[in-house]
Amino acid sequence: MPKMKPCKSASKRFKRTSTGRVKRGQSHRSHILTKKSTKRKRQLRSPLAVHAADTGLIQRMLPY
Repeated sequence: MPKMKPCKSASKRFKRTSTGRVKRGQSHRSHILTKKSTKRKRQLRSPLAVHAADTGLIQRMLPY
């Protein structure tokens, strides 16, 4: 049986942690940064865990 291919767009957006959870980056960090406060931009840096309802979809897109 051939290897399953991952969804390339999902592999660029999500990473799997050592415990098996999925983390993601936050939006609103790419442009129009002048009107956003320093605190807001700093808090958008940290990754978040994907919601439990969506982890099954993402794990299907990233089989390995």
